[in-house]
Order: sequence, then C-alpha cells, then structure tokens
Amino acid sequence: MSENGKNSSQKGSKVRVSAGKIKIKENIDIFKCPVCGDGMYVDEFKSIICMKNHCFDISRRGYVNLLLKPPKHKYGKELFKSRSVICQMGFFDPLLESIVRLIYDNISDDIDHVRILDAGCGEGYHLSQVIKKLQENQDTHFQGVGIDISKDAIQIASKNFKGIVWCVADIAKIPFMDKKFDIVLNILSPSNYSEFSRIIRSQGVLIKIVPNSGYLKELRDIFYRGTDKEIYSNEEVIEHFSKNFEVLDTKNVQYSVSLNREQLSHLIKMTPLSWGAAEEIIEKALDSNIDNITADFTVIVGRGKLSN
Repeated sequence: MSENGKNSSQKGSKVRVSAGKIKIKENIDIFKCPVCGDGMYVDEFKSIICMKNHCFDISRRGYVNLLLKPPKHKYGKELFKSRSVICQMGFFDPLLESIVRLIYDNISDDIDHVRILDAGCGEGYHLSQVIKKLQENQDTHFQGVGIDISKDAIQIASKNFKGIVWCVADIAKIPFMDKKFDIVLNILSPSNYSEFSRIIRSQGVLIKIVPNSGYLKELRDIFYRGTDKEIYSNEEVIEHFSKNFEVLDTKNVQYSVSLNREQLSHLIKMTPLSWGAAEEIIEKALDSNIDNITADFTVIVGRGKLSN
C-alpha cells in the first residue's frame, strides 16, 4: 500500500502522474534493490520493484523510501522548516555559486547528460538551486538526484522542488548502481567514501563542502565558550578526504550574511551548535543582537583513487 494509503484513481477519471514519479521512471536505470542488489523497474507509477519482487512504494508526491528500517537521527521536521527559511533568504547562495562554477570546470564538453547526486540533501534547496543555475546557460541536461536519511526532509523537498529524483536513503548503503553519477555533492553532511567511489563514474568528481573555523563563529562563541569545542578545526575531515580521493581543487568561500531576529531564531534552530544547549543559552543567543553572521567554507573537489 502507498504511504497515503489511498488509491488516487477514480472510476472514469484520468490518473494524474506527478513530475516526481515521471523522473523516477526516466532514471530507473540508476536504482538497485536495497535488499538484494538487483535492478528495478517501475510498476504503473505506484512502486519500484526488483526482479525478486522486493517492492517499494512511490509516494503521491513522487519520492521513494528505500530505507529498510527506521533511522535514528536528530533531524525533525521543525529543523528542516527552519533550514528552509535560512536557505530561502539566500544564506548559502554565494556558496552555491562557487559549486556551480566548479561543476562547469569539471564536466567534459562532450557530455550532454550529467547526473548529479546530492548525498545528504536535506530539504532539497541546495540541489534545486544548483540544477537551476547549471541549466540556465547550458545545452547539457543536468539531472538531479537527492537522498537523505530523513523522511521529513525528503517530503519537503518533493513538495517544493520538482524535476528531481528524491529518495529517503542512507549514504552507508546507497541504493544506486555502480558508476551512475558524474558529480556527487556532499554539503555539510557526513560522508561514505567507499560508497561515493562506487557510484561515481571514472571521470566524475566528488565535491565536498566542510565548515571552516569561522563558520557561524558568532554563535559558536556563545554556545561553546569555555569548552573544548570553542575553536573548530576541519583538518581531520580534509585529511580523511585526501586519503580516499585525489584532491583536484580546493577553494575557500567566506562572506557575511545580514539577518534579523526572526532569521537568527531559525538559524539557531537549524544548527547543531544549539543541540543540547540549555534554554537560557539559547535565549542569550537570541538576545545577543547579532545582525551579521559569518559563512566560512572549504570546497574540495576530488576524484576516486585507483586503489578504491
């Protein structure tokens, strides 16, 4: 039975197929069964099924849940609503512009169809904007695919951003066939380099974004003052990347974002810096009169090593 538990067709009426369902069918070649690893096919836009009859329903909005068991995570619907507000205000747009330029620099001129996976896509804003910007001045077709372990996030993504394949899935066991993606994006999210290496084509690249020490430093100074987390270093993360992927390019992206109290409230709700913080510390951050926040990132471009 589908997630909404209802049959959307009515006698004598034409069934409307969502854009998301159509995109899943157009890209069914990328899917592999998370149970047995077989290829899959679309059954009447209702389900995707493997040759051993393992079946996964396509939701009314056009996403598919490929998790085999409920995940344990801290990412609730309210967090993604706040993150959506911050994204829509343009907080990450300069970073996304840098990502778009790096994608242009790392795709071959003779490729007319590029698949981009956002691994840990959240509520979908980053991927949707990257695809939109890439498509503006290119004859090349860019197909976005987004996965996240949070069903709440994928529900928001599938509602707000059409034309992209959205899946609830775990990066520890990505439900896609080998060598199907030209670009994998990993934006402020955990990585699984063995899985990334498996699904990226031989000339494809991984673009990973990690926070620098200055990222949200105004909030870090409040939430972590006097603790061993007061100063952040990404050296271990970058070193781990370089052990698994050949580093082709590295760019630092830093800028300041103006925001009002309401936007600051949403930023506090979405950042892990506030997780577990006492209510009085959160109130202190809200009352701090912060009206500018530092965005500070390292963008790393890498290609899989032959040994992987």
